[in-house]
Amino acid sequence: MTHAIEVREVSKSYGGKLVIDKLSFVVESGAVTGFLGPNGSGKSTTMRLIVGLDHPSHGSAYLNGVEYADLAMPLREVGTLLDSEAVHPGRSAYNHLLYLVQTQSISPTRVNEVLDIVGLREVKNGRAGSFSLGMRKRLGIAAALLGDPSILILDEPVNGLDPDGTRWVRELMKKLASEGRTVFVSSHLMSEMAQTAHNLIVIDHGKLIAQCTVKELIARQSEASVLVRCSDSSGLTEWIETAGGQTGTSDDNALHVRGLSAHRIGQLADEHHIAIYELTPQEASLEEAFMSLTHPTASTHDRSLLSTITEGSPA
Repeated sequence: MTHAIEVREVSKSYGGKLVIDKLSFVVESGAVTGFLGPNGSGKSTTMRLIVGLDHPSHGSAYLNGVEYADLAMPLREVGTLLDSEAVHPGRSAYNHLLYLVQTQSISPTRVNEVLDIVGLREVKNGRAGSFSLGMRKRLGIAAALLGDPSILILDEPVNGLDPDGTRWVRELMKKLASEGRTVFVSSHLMSEMAQTAHNLIVIDHGKLIAQCTVKELIARQSEASVLVRCSDSSGLTEWIETAGGQTGTSDDNALHVRGLSAHRIGQLADEHHIAIYELTPQEASLEEAFMSLTHPTASTHDRSLLSTITEGSPA
């Protein structure tokens, strides 16, 4: 089976330091796949290796079954945004894109089409060096879309954007995925990935530590809690802990309970004549799951959970 993106046993060392360590994963089409990892985990290096900007010390990366260097017209198959600053500051947005289409035998009419998509048509003659960060990100995305590719590889496309720009990029990625394209995007913004990505690939120190859906990672790596407000917090705390739950309190004396369901907490309150004012299950966040997975103080037991999360991913 040919995958849109396949990384197979890739390792990379710089100056004797191992940065990517036998990394393998696949990215399928028709979904946004988030690429997560702590700073320095190797995300940007991996993306550079995939598109041939660097060469692995071992292993290979494939796009639709071939290496990037073997693509006859790469812009027609793979669009990339790896560095939004990779444009001559004195060149206009239009001329920057025109130069790119001329290298790939793409019709010049495509330039205005992508400028319309990213909302830069009115400033197409403006110099890139005068653009804001958000405008430069939009120009980089326009360049990625020039060849109408089936694969998009985007490194931190929303980093530094205002809320409007962030929302625009999010909706664009979802739209592209809904068209059957492959959208592979790195980010350190967990809240944004929770809203955008369906699938996740998580690495740490250059190694794969999880490949699953967002929901699977949250469910398997985080423990949900229940928010409780009641007439007798100290009394209910005692009964909850006796029943095997764990409690914590907030500044307003609300209880945050783990290890017991809302139904069981309600039963305990009723049995001991404690009035309940609020009983709300709290879904764990992607950020909590990510921190649990990658935090350096995670226990060996925590790491053992990864065998279920990565089950079925390539070895």
